[in-house]
Amino acid sequence: MIIPANELNAFLGNHQANPHGWLGMHPLTHEGKTGVVVRAFVRAAVNCAVIELDAPGTPAHAMTMIAPEGFFELFLPGQQVFRYQLRYTTSWGDIHQVHNAYSFLPSLSEQDLYLFNEGNEHRIYEKLGAHERLMGDVPGVAFAVWAPAASRVSLVGNFNGWDARYHPMRPLGGSGVWELFVPGVGQGELYKFAIWDQSGHMRLKTDPYGTSFEAPPNNAAIVCDTTKYQWGDAAWIARRKTSAGQPDRPMSIYELHLGSWKRNMAEANRPFNYRELAPLLADYVSDMGFTHIEVLPVTEFPFTGSWGYQVTGFFAPTHRWGTPADFQFFVDHLHQRGIGLIVDWVPAHFPRDAFALAQFDGSHLYEHADPRLGAHMDWGTLIFNYGRHEVRCFLIASALSWLERYHIDGLRVDAVASMLYLDYSRKAGEWIPNQYGGRENIEAINFLRQVNDLVHHYYPGAVTIAEESTAFSMVSRPTKDGGLGFDYKWNMGMMHDTLAYFQKDPIHRKWSHDKLTFGMIYQYSENFISVYSHDEVVHLKASMLGKMAAGSIAEKAANLRSLYGYIWLYPGKKLLFMGSEFGQLAEWNHDASLDWHLLQQPEHEGLRALVRDLNKLYTGDPVLSANDFRPSGFRWVNCNDGDHSVISFLRMDEAQKCAYLVMGNFTPMTRTRYTVGVPYAGYWKEVLNTNSTYYGGTGFGNHGGKQSSTAMADGYENSLSLTLPGLSTLVFKWTAKG
Repeated sequence: MIIPANELNAFLGNHQANPHGWLGMHPLTHEGKTGVVVRAFVRAAVNCAVIELDAPGTPAHAMTMIAPEGFFELFLPGQQVFRYQLRYTTSWGDIHQVHNAYSFLPSLSEQDLYLFNEGNEHRIYEKLGAHERLMGDVPGVAFAVWAPAASRVSLVGNFNGWDARYHPMRPLGGSGVWELFVPGVGQGELYKFAIWDQSGHMRLKTDPYGTSFEAPPNNAAIVCDTTKYQWGDAAWIARRKTSAGQPDRPMSIYELHLGSWKRNMAEANRPFNYRELAPLLADYVSDMGFTHIEVLPVTEFPFTGSWGYQVTGFFAPTHRWGTPADFQFFVDHLHQRGIGLIVDWVPAHFPRDAFALAQFDGSHLYEHADPRLGAHMDWGTLIFNYGRHEVRCFLIASALSWLERYHIDGLRVDAVASMLYLDYSRKAGEWIPNQYGGRENIEAINFLRQVNDLVHHYYPGAVTIAEESTAFSMVSRPTKDGGLGFDYKWNMGMMHDTLAYFQKDPIHRKWSHDKLTFGMIYQYSENFISVYSHDEVVHLKASMLGKMAAGSIAEKAANLRSLYGYIWLYPGKKLLFMGSEFGQLAEWNHDASLDWHLLQQPEHEGLRALVRDLNKLYTGDPVLSANDFRPSGFRWVNCNDGDHSVISFLRMDEAQKCAYLVMGNFTPMTRTRYTVGVPYAGYWKEVLNTNSTYYGGTGFGNHGGKQSSTAMADGYENSLSLTLPGLSTLVFKWTAKG
C-alpha cells in the first residue's frame, strides 16, 4: 500500500477533502522507481483493472484491493500518465468499464470563478449545478456547488447507492466552489450533495441550481438538459423586441394558479399538466381578450399550500405539472397563439427546509446570520443576504435563466416592499438601521436595480413588475433616473380603496366617495397595473363577487360589473385573478378546480361576457390601451357628486379626434335626465353598458347613444342628458367627423 494509512482512512471515513490529490492517475517515484500510481474507489467492486486506451491489445493491469470497501491501488513503474479506463466486477457479478471520475481537469475556469465571486457571472446557472459535458471525447455530467464553509462535499445518487464515500468533490481554490465530473452519468439521474460543516456534521442538500426535482419527501435534484427543446416562437420573440422601452402597450393580464384553474374531473380531480393546460388556456384566454397570463410561482416548492411562494428550486419548473420540457412546450404554445407569459418570482425570502438553502454549508450562506436581518417575521422564512456577491449572482442568474431557458415574457417580483425596508413588519429593536441610520435596505435596492437592468439588457421587451405596497418612490422609473427600474407596479392602493367602497352598502357610499378619487392624486407617479389578485380572494376575505355589498346574487353581480367597467376604463394596465371574471362564489381553493358550472347561470355568464368585452374595448383602441400613462389623456368631468354616488371622467387622445366618457352610478337608484358636460359637440355613442341584458342587467340605458346639447354643464359648453341605470358603468364614445 502506497497511500498513507491516514489518507486511506480519510476516504473510508468520509473525511477526505482533496480527493483529486489521491484518486486517479499521478506521476510518482516509489522505492526509487519512477512511474505512475492509479487509485480508484468503486462501490461494491470485488476486482478492478486499468485498461490502456491508446494501446489496444495491452493486457489489463490488475489493481490491488487495499480496503474491502472498494479502494484499489496500482503502481506502474516506467510509465508516464496515459489515457485509461477502469474495468471492474461488482459483488453481484456485473462487469463495467468506465472512465475514472478523478482523471479530468476542472469543468470551470478561473475566469468563471472570479466573476462568480465578484457577483458578475450573470449566467452562472450554466456553470454551477449539473450539466452534461464532453470532457475531451468523454460524455458525462459536471457537478458543481458553492459551499465555502464546508470541510468536505460529496456527490451522492443512485449511481453510488447514495453512499457519500464514493464521489468526494474537489475544492476549486478559494472560490468556495466544489466540483466533480462524473463520466457515464446522464439525463434523469437523481443526485444530492452531502456537505460536512467545520464541526464534522453532515447535511444532505439538494442542488440550489437544479433544473428539475423529484417530488417530496425526497426532493432530489434530477440531471436535466433544458437546451434541447425546439422552439417555434421566433416571430413572437421578434415582435416582443420591438416593444422594448415602451411600457405603455396594451396589457390585460389573467392571473392564475396552474394547479387549480381547471382539473380533469373524469380522473379524480387530477390537475392537468403543462402540455394539457396549454391549449385549454390558450383557447380561453384568447376568447376572453387577455393579452398575457401571469402564473403564481412555478419555481419548485415542497409545500403545496404555499402556492409556490416558498421556493426551494429557483431554477426549476415544479414537478407537479410536468418536466422542464413540458413547461417549455406550455410557453411555446402560448406564444404561438399570441399570448404572453409572466411568472411570479420570489427573491424576497426562502423557506427553512433542511434539504434546501438554509444553513447550506453549516454557515448562514444565503441568509443573514443575525435574525434582525435574516429572519422574516411574517412568513417564518429567511431573507437573502443581498450584499453577498455570490448570493446576488445566484438570484440574478435565476431571473435570467427563466427568460433564457423558458422564453418567459416577464417577472412579477413578489413582496418587494419587504425587500426595500429593514424594519418591514418589525417592532423597534427588531431591526438594524443601514449605514446611514435609515430604514432602507440599500443592498436589496441595489440588487433590484441590477436585476431589472440586466433583464432589460439581455431580453429587450421583457418586463418586470413590482408587487410593492408602500409609497416608495420611482419604483417603475429607470435606474438612470434614480428609480428601481421596474416597468410596472401593482396599484395596491387603488385596489384596496375600490374594494372598500364596493363593500359598503350603497346607502353609505356617499361618505366614501373619496375612495374613488384619491387614487388620481398619485396615478401618474408610477406605471400602474390595476390589480384584483389572488391575495384578495383567500383567507376569509371572500371572493370578488362575495365582497359586493348586496343581498342577492343579481345585485352582487351588478355591483361587480360596475366595478369592472369603472376599472377597465380607468388609466392603468389590468390584472384579474382567475374565477373573478365569472363571479366565483367561493374563495379560491388551491386544491380544487374553479366552479366552471356557474357559467350555466346568467349572472355568472354575464360577468364573463362583460370582462371579455371590456378587454376587447380596452385593447382595441390606443386611446385606452396605449394612453394609460399620459396625464393629459385623463380628465375628471365631475368627481364631486358623492351625494348621488355618481362619478364621470374622460379618456382622450392627443389629436382630439376621439374621446370616451365614462359614467358610474353606484347606487341601485336609476337616474334619468342626468346632465353631464362634454368637451365636444356631436353624437356620443353608448359603446358599453354594464346594465345590458346581455351581461345579466335590466337593460335600461340610452338607446345606443345621445346627441349633445348646448346647455352648459361641468364647465363645458356642451352636455348630455343621460339615463344612468342603478349599479352601472356606462361608456360613451365621441369621434371627430371627417
